[in-house]
Amino acid sequence: MDLMEFQAKELFAKHGVPVTVGTVITSPDEAEAAAEAEGGRVVVKAQVKTGGRGKAGGVKLAQDPQDAVAKAREILGMDIKGHTVHRVLVAPAADIAEEYYFSFLVDRAHRNYLCIASTAGGVEIEVTAHENPDAVAQVSIDPQVGVDDAKAAEIVEATGFDAAIAEQAVDVIKKLWTVFVEEDATLVEVNPLVKLGDGSLEALDGKVSLDENAEFRHEDHARFEVTEDEDPLELAAKEKGLNYVKLDGQVGIIGNGAGLVMSTLDVVAYAGEKHGGVKPANFLDIGGGASAEVMANGLDIILGDEQVKAVFVNVFGGITACDEVANGIVGALQRIGHEADKPLVVRLDGNNVEEGRQILNNANHPLVTLVDTMDGAADKAAELAHAAN
Repeated sequence: MDLMEFQAKELFAKHGVPVTVGTVITSPDEAEAAAEAEGGRVVVKAQVKTGGRGKAGGVKLAQDPQDAVAKAREILGMDIKGHTVHRVLVAPAADIAEEYYFSFLVDRAHRNYLCIASTAGGVEIEVTAHENPDAVAQVSIDPQVGVDDAKAAEIVEATGFDAAIAEQAVDVIKKLWTVFVEEDATLVEVNPLVKLGDGSLEALDGKVSLDENAEFRHEDHARFEVTEDEDPLELAAKEKGLNYVKLDGQVGIIGNGAGLVMSTLDVVAYAGEKHGGVKPANFLDIGGGASAEVMANGLDIILGDEQVKAVFVNVFGGITACDEVANGIVGALQRIGHEADKPLVVRLDGNNVEEGRQILNNANHPLVTLVDTMDGAADKAAELAHAAN
């Protein structure tokens, strides 16, 4: 789960990272009081889960509370890289002397953690790394050791922080590491981490990604969920515990196992080239041990997508036996009733395949077509979707 800036700052404050959270508002009418509470001269910042807010006009300096109202009115409702701005953060304007970049992240390639830091902050780190790679320090972190005083000092030296702030930087780095570990984050990023005019350090912005697999350890993380911009089908799927991603296509996809589903997306896209260019409408993995109920839930979601014109159910029976899948399909169609008006192409193979095919044959549902091969089923699904357009 990616957090917005104000949410990341709340976590920073929780763990003692020097930060000013500011005031979050959802209406321009609230901006005047928020600006007065934050000192009058403020920065009004769009709160969306994407970068590039400044370049898009989503970060504006307001000279006084009345100006803050005008700036909030300009930013609220903006579209930034496909994200609508529903709230803004009103924060005190800072007296910035220097800007730095700092982050902790999971280094999957080397199975450890990585610190990326630079004294050239305030801009996209990718640009800095490309134009001046020597200005970006990368320090590996052993998960068994973490960031102690020695490792923090190593990071400070590698980054090139000035000696006058080295001691402060060590303290801030250790606290950011605490955020990273204790909150089960996969990314903690501060851009910019700034030195203020008085010589103190402050996290002026923040980006945090939390590992959803660790949600059971963090009941308080539920408060960070923001759903306005999420697709309603993805929300419904999440509530049912389904691994679903909405795509912009016409053929609904259900499979068991991420690898099989990805392969199914490919064969449907390929088959669609000769059937009017139809494409996959979603990624839906019902898992290796999914029950008939999970299959029924998946069909409910996909058949509720107005863009879907045909559905391809591609299952290789293992832990999930084909007869369970077939019962799930039949049960879902019975439950949906007359609202089910989209053809289903089903390819079953593996454990109890004959029993599964027999169940579907006995049901003899007019919407269901059984096809033996994956390529043949993808072609049939694409053909039906094109014909329904």
